Amino acid sequence: MKVNTDGVLLGAWAAGGTADSRATTILDIGTGTGVIALMLAQRFPKAEIDAVEIDKLAATTAAVNFEVSPFARRMKCFPLAVEHYFMVYPDKRFDLIVSNPPFFIDSLKSENKAKETARHADVSFFKDLCDMAAQHLNPEGRFCVILPLETAGLILKLAKKVGLYPLDITNVHSFPDAAPHRQLLSLGFKSQEIEYSSLSIYEAEKVYHPAYRALLQNFLTIF
Repeated sequence: MKVNTDGVLLGAWAAGGTADSRATTILDIGTGTGVIALMLAQRFPKAEIDAVEIDKLAATTAAVNFEVSPFARRMKCFPLAVEHYFMVYPDKRFDLIVSNPPFFIDSLKSENKAKETARHADVSFFKDLCDMAAQHLNPEGRFCVILPLETAGLILKLAKKVGLYPLDITNVHSFPDAAPHRQLLSLGFKSQEIEYSSLSIYEAEKVYHPAYRALLQNFLTIF
């Protein structure tokens, strides 16, 4: 199963103190091979999890990963665009919605179509993502994403227009003295004082930071 740093960060962070521990309905938008959904299934033992993935090959891989996991009975993968998923299930509501979305806005497209789908989007994509999150979150629900800072700023502006406000923001750094390169955002319907934090992946070259190890120790065997 392919694992990337953004995905495992979001899965562990959303499974931690940022998400309602009582979550029983979870949606993973753009699940890829299902890593984030599986992390959330581990963290929330009573949750029913739907995972949506537009890339057919990735969706097939995710479905297989779900089937062979201990959480198979609680997990479903839908090989659909998320807007089509909500056409089929217009009344579904969730306690937690997560997404590790494409993040290169209006940039040069890759010749590899699968990579292009996974990495590129335009502003309308993020507007639709915020709209769907607002429409399908439960009143106390959370919408969690990981993005580069510029795109995270766009999400915050778009989310505010549909009544979603930042609750927790974590700046992700490669090293403690490096500028942040990602933001983890948790949004909900309540406008309140934002909880800010920082997380470093490494404390030195090839040495993981203790905070990063602690965040992921329940999910990755290397920790």
